Amino acid sequence: MVYSEYTFKHYDFRCKPSSGFKHKMENGGTSSTNQQMIDQSHGNVGEEENSQLPLDINKLAKSLRADMEMLHSFSDQCCIYRVPIRLRESNEKIFTPQVVNLGPLHHGKEELKAMEEHKILYLQDFLKWSTASMEDVIKVVEERETRLRNCYAETIDLGREDFVKMILLDASFIIMVLLKDCCEGFESSNDRIFNKPWMLSDISLDMCLIENQLPFFILEDLFKASNITKCSPAEEEYSVIELAHKFFEKRWDSWLKKAILEEINSSEVAHFVDFIRKCQKPSESDKTDKELETINVPSITELDEAGVKFSSFEQGKSLLDMKFDRGILEMPLLKIDDNTEILFRNIQAFEQCHCDEYYIANYISMINFLVITPKDVEILVRNGIIENWIHDYEAVTTLLHNISKENALSADDFIFASLVEDLNAYCRRRWNKWKATLKQEYFHTPWAIISLIAALVLLILTMVQTVCSLIQL
Repeated sequence: MVYSEYTFKHYDFRCKPSSGFKHKMENGGTSSTNQQMIDQSHGNVGEEENSQLPLDINKLAKSLRADMEMLHSFSDQCCIYRVPIRLRESNEKIFTPQVVNLGPLHHGKEELKAMEEHKILYLQDFLKWSTASMEDVIKVVEERETRLRNCYAETIDLGREDFVKMILLDASFIIMVLLKDCCEGFESSNDRIFNKPWMLSDISLDMCLIENQLPFFILEDLFKASNITKCSPAEEEYSVIELAHKFFEKRWDSWLKKAILEEINSSEVAHFVDFIRKCQKPSESDKTDKELETINVPSITELDEAGVKFSSFEQGKSLLDMKFDRGILEMPLLKIDDNTEILFRNIQAFEQCHCDEYYIANYISMINFLVITPKDVEILVRNGIIENWIHDYEAVTTLLHNISKENALSADDFIFASLVEDLNAYCRRRWNKWKATLKQEYFHTPWAIISLIAALVLLILTMVQTVCSLIQL
């Protein structure tokens, strides 16, 4: 039997049995190989016996029901998420708080504990200006605990007391930061945050991270319960959304539309990242029903060579308010600095995790299509469309390309579809290219125009002289 022979040769039972092997066999011993086979057979028997044990259906059902109940936190109230790995792996720092943790997702991190003392001091300030007692504000948070937990896309492993304490400290801290920054009279001479501008700048960035958010409603509810606006030294009374607008306008003025507060209902704002995104929401007239088979956008340089002129909108317009009419492309001002990527990428992550419409993703894609090389950036800077605080055209190009990585985009709902069609149609007209070439080659300076006119005059005079000579003959 070939199979048996191969098997025995494999284990070397027949070819060269050692004296030790023979001695053990004769004395009733077992080889190590045989012992392994016996052990395996015993193991198989044990597995068969385990597979025959009755399943405790009731116990398993109870366990699964408990798991299902844990999904309660993933409700329609969920709005605060951890950034997906595919987005954060390129640059984790832009999604991670550097100075202050807000909310549970980064709570307790050792490198952020220095700010916990500031939170207690700001709670003290909050209560000093408030008509509510400590017990009153604790109750405000405690009554909303379930709703607060439901806002986070994962189970928060904190007991009730620790959770309520964390929310109260973080919320009162945010409210006092807004008040101290936006209203006179709330600041103090020994404030260790506002006496260090760099720290306030870093805190404002941490307040724009999707993983570092508090639900907006708890800020409003605590602010209302405190009655701070009625006993404050400020001349005007502010709501939280007005304070937030004023606070972020100082830092992201090219992002916040001037009249946006008339368009936003604070009850529909999930948190600060959502608020900043809503400040860019396109009007219904800007939306398009057109669909593109493919998205093919000419670059700024190509548009320039085709004769397109560029103009900047007044500050305060939405970044999505791009217009093309009669050969002029109008675009809102975009300020670019070292922190631009942080804002874009966190809003981008929020859109992908939560939103049905990706209009910031649309803008990211459009600007990335338009800006391919540093020359494109140079043209936009020259025309007042990009305000470059990095002072390096290559760095701006790289930044815009980095933002577009892992961006969500569909040709079916690209809000710039009509604009792209108009730009392509303009570039296809040969007369536009000829006119642009003529201007760039022959009319780019006054001296070039004078030289061309002089050449034409000389040519005409030469022709006249030639004609006169022929007539005389």
